[in-house]
Amino acid sequence: MSVRRAKETDIPRLKELLLQVLNVHAKERPDLFIPNTTKYSSDELRHMIANEETPIFVIEDEEGVVAGYAMCEIHHRLHSENMTDILTVFIDDLCVDEIKRNGHYGSRLYAAVKDFARKIGAYHVTLNVWTCNEPAIGFYRAMGLTPMEYVMEEIL
Repeated sequence: MSVRRAKETDIPRLKELLLQVLNVHAKERPDLFIPNTTKYSSDELRHMIANEETPIFVIEDEEGVVAGYAMCEIHHRLHSENMTDILTVFIDDLCVDEIKRNGHYGSRLYAAVKDFARKIGAYHVTLNVWTCNEPAIGFYRAMGLTPMEYVMEEIL
């Protein structure tokens, strides 16, 4: 297993994995997610890969096949009147291929994101997780993440 930055040649595989993630969410929240779609187009992924503010990390299995990814955003909060100036690495999306889960790919991928965050002087790593995705919540808790805030809803 090895973690590296994504390349344009990874885009077809990234889209396959994005489809897996989307369908997990569409199953639980069909009111919000459209099945069999992806969050990003190939052009958007190309732009993200080229942008230092949106690093994408991939983990390869022993055969060199991309087994998962972590799509990140670097957020700079500066000069707020009521909050401290901090640098955050936000994990916009994290996925391990459903056939590779429980093989420590996710923990190695998350560790690589944390190492990257430390190297750039980030204060913390953050992410959002849907409450219906209990396996993901359990994984993130096992990685040491704790809730920072909640988004609440009332469906009308």
